[in-house]
Amino acid sequence: MRTGIIAKKVGMTRIFNENGDHVPVTVLQVDACQVVAQRTNDRDGYVAVQLGAGMVKAKKVTKPMRGHFAKAEVEPKAKLVEFRVSEDCLLDVGAELSVDHYVPGQLVDIQGVTIGKGFAGVMKRWNFAGLRATHGVSVSHRSHGSTGQRQDPGKVFKGKKMAGHLGTETVTTQNLKIVRTMPDEGLILVRGSVPGHDGGWVLVTDAVKVNLPAEAPMPAGLKLRDVASAAPATEAPVADAPVADDAAN
Repeated sequence: MRTGIIAKKVGMTRIFNENGDHVPVTVLQVDACQVVAQRTNDRDGYVAVQLGAGMVKAKKVTKPMRGHFAKAEVEPKAKLVEFRVSEDCLLDVGAELSVDHYVPGQLVDIQGVTIGKGFAGVMKRWNFAGLRATHGVSVSHRSHGSTGQRQDPGKVFKGKKMAGHLGTETVTTQNLKIVRTMPDEGLILVRGSVPGHDGGWVLVTDAVKVNLPAEAPMPAGLKLRDVASAAPATEAPVADAPVADDAAN
């Protein structure tokens, strides 16, 4: 079981496939998604990786969290999430994930917080039909009508569908198709809509109802570090200058 990725929902657009058909897609941006901590069976009782994404100023982070990020030697992150993984997919602290973690055509599950709509009536919240527009109904066409029974039980049952707060709920949309990945820009294009508002954080994981594609990288798709720039520069040996022979002169 691989780790997921923390992404930011940018918005929706459309692209055209090779047949000229337009495909509605949601653009997700992966910004500095790194491993901040590990969870192991010996120490924590379960196996997981803690990922952080986004950047935040150090002064806006609490002192304990500044120490947590300093221990991992990573920049302070705006979002922290744990993903359960198998032991063979445990990643090193500091490793940065790339959008190549997913391959085009793969199905994923995306979790986000839906857009809040405030206090809503039953017709908008629960798709009630409303009351009639005639036969004595007056000024209450969009109301829910009766909510109880008779003297027995003489109460309204808990969980009754009524007017109330709508939205701001954690929702997972399953089996969304990866249309394209853009590693240079750190973008993932997903077919269809994704829960949440533009600029909100979403969690992208492998679909639980289908098998993982064989070409998906294991244990994860990581950004390759520039080894050449990190290696110390070595100077070429300087040849000894020829010594003039006085006797020859």
